[in-house]
Amino acid sequence: MAMKTNCLECALKSKAALKLNDKEIKKLSFNCALVRFKKGDSLIKQGTFSTNVAYLRSGLAKLHIAGPYHEQIVRIVNAPNYLGLPITFGDKINNYSVTVIDVAEVCFIDIKTFRYLLRTNPDFAYEIMMDICRTELEVYNRCVNRTQKHIRGKIADVMLEMSETIYKSDVFRMPLNQEEIGNLIDSSRESVSRVITEFEKDGIIGVSGKKIEIKNKKSLILISENG
Repeated sequence: MAMKTNCLECALKSKAALKLNDKEIKKLSFNCALVRFKKGDSLIKQGTFSTNVAYLRSGLAKLHIAGPYHEQIVRIVNAPNYLGLPITFGDKINNYSVTVIDVAEVCFIDIKTFRYLLRTNPDFAYEIMMDICRTELEVYNRCVNRTQKHIRGKIADVMLEMSETIYKSDVFRMPLNQEEIGNLIDSSRESVSRVITEFEKDGIIGVSGKKIEIKNKKSLILISENG
């Protein structure tokens, strides 16, 4: 269920929203709805018409695309982050899906309001463009890693991303199952399971259900670097 927002008092504003003046913030607040989601809920569906830009205020989500043979997870998105920015400038049809993989709060911003702010506030537009550029570079790097690294290097990358970027801790709860990890790195569930077992036997990580503990980060970094 959507809730009323007060963007003026929000402590989780994006870098772009911090560039807005009070009048613009009020306009944003009037054209924005805050919604809470649980794991497994869909935020954006591929192929549907979009009238909003989504701002992941808290939580975690996966961005994925339905391919000719199977689903491809493009990246994991952690808050705070915008979702659906490409349709702001181009196609009105969502070209990918976004699904919650942890409890999340999302602000849905009317796309006409978002475009108005882009046109009238250069600093806001600059931050949004920087966000798009960072995301594009991340996708390029991930594409290179997928095609050139071996399975051990790919799994090491996933573990390090969870530890250093998403949870900022060497102990975390893995939000993806082994099949989803395989979709993320272009590998089979069986291969993912084998490598995780090898890492555990080598004392690199500890596994207890969904809980992962990185015990030897230096070795994990070396595996990542050597591919």
